[in-house]
Amino acid sequence: MEGRLLFTLLTSVFWLVVTRGSAGVNVTSLDAEWSAFKLKYDKYYSSPIEDGARKLAYFRNRLKIAEHNNRYARGEVTYTRKVNKFADWLQEEVERITTAGRHIVSSQSNCRRWKNSPPRTLNTSVLPDSIDWRKKGAVTPVKTQGPCPATWAFSATGALESQHFIRTGQLVELSEQNLIDCSQDFGNLGCEGGRADQAFEYIIQNKGVDVEELYPYALKTMPCAFDKGAVGATMSSFHTVPQMSEEQLQIAVATVGPVAVVIDAEHDDFFQYDQGIYDNPFCRASEVNYGLLVVGYGTTNGIDYWICKNSMGPDWGERGYIRMARNKQNQCGIATSATYPEI
Repeated sequence: MEGRLLFTLLTSVFWLVVTRGSAGVNVTSLDAEWSAFKLKYDKYYSSPIEDGARKLAYFRNRLKIAEHNNRYARGEVTYTRKVNKFADWLQEEVERITTAGRHIVSSQSNCRRWKNSPPRTLNTSVLPDSIDWRKKGAVTPVKTQGPCPATWAFSATGALESQHFIRTGQLVELSEQNLIDCSQDFGNLGCEGGRADQAFEYIIQNKGVDVEELYPYALKTMPCAFDKGAVGATMSSFHTVPQMSEEQLQIAVATVGPVAVVIDAEHDDFFQYDQGIYDNPFCRASEVNYGLLVVGYGTTNGIDYWICKNSMGPDWGERGYIRMARNKQNQCGIATSATYPEI
């Protein structure tokens, strides 16, 4: 780790020297800004080498953010980026989050889907132009996954929380930790990766998942501590949206409720997303790696979008949500691996 940080530091020093020389940057103001960033986000590093590497990563990211937002001001892109808690991240950290998610794709052929059935069909002409399940009270508050890249667990609980509300009228926060700790026999790997549909298989066979309050999030994989007396919701089956079909995903979101999806998030602008409609032409549709929950869709200024709940906390994006481009050839793979539970 120290060797990689030193390499990052040396290459970043070269970049910053060139940038300073051309832009006349004030070193004192940079140091003050860096100190303010660390204070705001409670950042502590293991050594001066790591501090230096992250400082330079921060300023390199800040420059890219400013350049992107200038393009937004000129009308060239449809979303803005911002300095947030990920601004000091090294590329290897982005890759750690998404590499864990890549297990989602590699294990797809091994998923048993013993309760899976085809999605319902409906003529799209009768679908509403927009829907937002948050406005119906069917979505729990945004959660924070922290260093454990178990986005699959958050999208799974989110989908079941919504279905439980739609069926019973009760909005209950369910335990991601229960899924992280206990669903390995169904192909999931805790904080090392997993799939929402494999989590659904576990919940069906286990006859439920515990409530968050009684099985709280621990930021890491722990021994299974499921308590049948703490079950907050059950389910009978789940459905997979036909692969790559945004039309079928729209049908599911409009007629059933929020849907667990997986996207390609291996891009720094995703982690630095601020507001607007995220439209990244470099996103891949076949190599998905990061779980989200689609809670609605709509159109603004002629641009179609999906409303997606993330698990990076309410201070990320649009209060914890991101609007992603819709009807753009399955951009970022949003309809590549979409699934939802049935109570």
